[in-house]
Amino acid sequence: MLKETNQYPTVVHDHPQPSASNDEVVVKLSYAALNRRDYWITQGQYPNIKLPVIMGSDGAGTLDGKPVLIYPASGWGDRNAVQSEEFEPLGMPKDGTIAEYIAIDKNYVFDAPDYLTSAEAGCVGMAGLTAYRALFSRAKIKRGERVLINGVGGGVALMACQLALANSCEVHVTSGHDEKIEAAKKMGAQEGYNYRDEKWYKKPLESNTLFDVIVDSAGGKMFNNLVKVAAPGGRIVTYGGTHGSMEKVNTQIIFWRQLSILGSTMGSPTEFGNLLKFMTKHQIRPIIHKLYHWDSTDAAFDALRDSTQFGKLVFSLE
Repeated sequence: MLKETNQYPTVVHDHPQPSASNDEVVVKLSYAALNRRDYWITQGQYPNIKLPVIMGSDGAGTLDGKPVLIYPASGWGDRNAVQSEEFEPLGMPKDGTIAEYIAIDKNYVFDAPDYLTSAEAGCVGMAGLTAYRALFSRAKIKRGERVLINGVGGGVALMACQLALANSCEVHVTSGHDEKIEAAKKMGAQEGYNYRDEKWYKKPLESNTLFDVIVDSAGGKMFNNLVKVAAPGGRIVTYGGTHGSMEKVNTQIIFWRQLSILGSTMGSPTEFGNLLKFMTKHQIRPIIHKLYHWDSTDAAFDALRDSTQFGKLVFSLE
């Protein structure tokens, strides 16, 4: 449970077992994964923080003995184009998944794909949903297109890499760590670029390797490099702003190449169901970097802060 902000304030805390009301059910959780959002909350760098709260958006467990996983939000609304004003991820302000039990609307409980382990199912949620909407709903990715995933190694970027590869796309990646680039190549990525080299974009430009779809969560001053390597008619999808607001973006390239810059945030329950169908069809397994016992919160958040992981950081709640 999160008690306060601006330090690592997570503590293990006894909490009354939730009870179901109205259309809710109570799920017994077995695994829950961390997301970057959880770290920003602990640092007081997330809007409208309300405490205390049980954190976590991703979770898997059982309902009446049947393996299930949790849609990581609530209140999307009736429009697929955009979420409603009531939309909010689990784990703040509503209690989340890093707990033994959760009471949740029965419409947000999905059957877990039977080929996944419980730990793998526990980290599909936010990363998988965000990646799926960014690629398929917003960018409308097509088989065979050339795709650039910026910042591979984090949960969403890594899942986007897996989804694009399964869609028979030519995938390239960036990272600030050469070992993450090599790991992505072993997964099937064709090429990688270390963005710590401010001139990394020249390599694809020199070989006329421009990208039909680019997926980014960083923004900041590096965003203009993504614009430079976008193909005519290309789509750049942004789902975060880790490096702050976009700076000095070359609008001439945007209009001359007829580029689309698309915002994306998580996704609807329908998209979550479609994600699970796509993953099952292609037998996609989320990559787990490390499993933690439920009382090892400090170690897990330290790893999340340092961004050294390649894959998800997952709590065992059993």
